[in-house]
Amino acid sequence: MLKFLREYNHFLTPIYILTALLLAGTMGYMVIESYNFIDAFYMTVITIATVGYGEVSPLSTAGKIFTSFLIITSFGTFAYAVSTITRYVTDGEFNVFFKNRRVNAAIEKLQDHVIICGFGRNGRQAAHILKKHDKRFVVIEQDNRITNTITHKFSDLVLSGDATQDEILLEAGIMKASALITTLPTDADNLFIVLTARYLNPSLNIISRASDDGSDTKLKIAGADNVIMPDKVGGAHMASLVMKPDVMEFIDQITIQGGENINLEEITFDKISPSFKNKTLRDLEIRNKSGANIIGFKTPGGEYLVNPSADTEVIPHSKIFVLGTPDQIKKVKELLEEE
Repeated sequence: MLKFLREYNHFLTPIYILTALLLAGTMGYMVIESYNFIDAFYMTVITIATVGYGEVSPLSTAGKIFTSFLIITSFGTFAYAVSTITRYVTDGEFNVFFKNRRVNAAIEKLQDHVIICGFGRNGRQAAHILKKHDKRFVVIEQDNRITNTITHKFSDLVLSGDATQDEILLEAGIMKASALITTLPTDADNLFIVLTARYLNPSLNIISRASDDGSDTKLKIAGADNVIMPDKVGGAHMASLVMKPDVMEFIDQITIQGGENINLEEITFDKISPSFKNKTLRDLEIRNKSGANIIGFKTPGGEYLVNPSADTEVIPHSKIFVLGTPDQIKKVKELLEEE
């Protein structure tokens, strides 16, 4: 926002200067020479523009002094104002200014969005998945060559800048964001972003990329909730495809990277209707009423239970993992969130 205000003021400054000169000159001629408004305005324009036209009427001594002062004062400022406004139009800065204004206005309306720092291979893949699930996100990328080629669904929410700067994170709406994904190639930059993001928004869910061994620990200490090492994850996934190919393909199908026929959804305690809180999984009757299956449960202590018992209680800070088709998942949400 601060960057936008600076650009806004930079654009309006020459207009302010030009307006001030016209007003001062017009008022001066009206007072000193008793010109009417039109004559005073005309005299001011030909004076500051130095076009050399004749005077409206012979000037008094005071009028000549005022005209001389106006010429000296306006000579440089008028040229600056005109050249600046012309540059904004001819160099395309005028369009950039209004584009930035639209982006800032759109970001200010966002709530619970995701911020993606870096739009390389990992950032692009994260954006692709978020787009599939219609999740709003803001991209921060320093390389203009990359930002100019972005054509995703939310391409209007792209900020050109350094994500390690507090100002650009605030401009991306970090105070209202639900999550931040940092995928910069340098671990030190990711570490700095994690530290800054955690300080600005303590409740933010932060996921960071890491390249070097040992960086994951430092990133978690800095405040990252999850740290992903693409090389390790990719290698482990390829090895698993050798050992258990069908299992891995099935898992891929039920994760967010899978198809549209199967969904694996997490439902937190806070989103459940009060009538179902502190009840057992049996009481929810999810299988009977929706056709979906509860395949996992996360306890408040962070323990994961696979195929939890029907007697497991849904208590504060717990999560339920439900597997089903999109229609079944929709029914589950309607069931658990109804009052």
